[in-house]
Amino acid sequence: MRTLVLNAGYEPLAVVSFRRAIVLVLAGKAAVVENGPHPVVSEMLTVDRPSVIVLSRYVKVPHGRVIPVSRRGVLRRDEHRCAYCNAHGSTIDHVLPRSRGGQDTWENLVACCIRCNNVKGNRTPEEMGWTLSVRPRAPRGPAWVVRGADVREPSWEEYLGAAAA
Repeated sequence: MRTLVLNAGYEPLAVVSFRRAIVLVLAGKAAVVENGPHPVVSEMLTVDRPSVIVLSRYVKVPHGRVIPVSRRGVLRRDEHRCAYCNAHGSTIDHVLPRSRGGQDTWENLVACCIRCNNVKGNRTPEEMGWTLSVRPRAPRGPAWVVRGADVREPSWEEYLGAAAA
């Protein structure tokens, strides 16, 4: 029940609720590119449910969007896998502990299982003799740049592919 919003140049901008998309279309601010299943029916009007819309006017987007660090984002980036033992990771760990000057950055945070997090404690992986299975870095790609695109629809793939390039 979400709609992908494209800029006038067909670059992906955001994902909005279908209600917001219908308001944009009915106000003449956007046009429907692809319709989804199940039209919206009211007493006075029947409207196809938009899956992808394009804005009629170009919206300038600042380049170099910074993706904010969050617990949820780190877990999603690492696919909920522990960086040390590859088990299910439900917590996050600072590679360089905060007490030693480690910051809350994409490069210093990894997904971690509870067991490894408790065993590691206030030490570095080198002190433990552990190696990281992944190299932590800031995430890239359209699912990270386009707000709300983490839940994808199959009909969006061709439009989000352009954002990855």
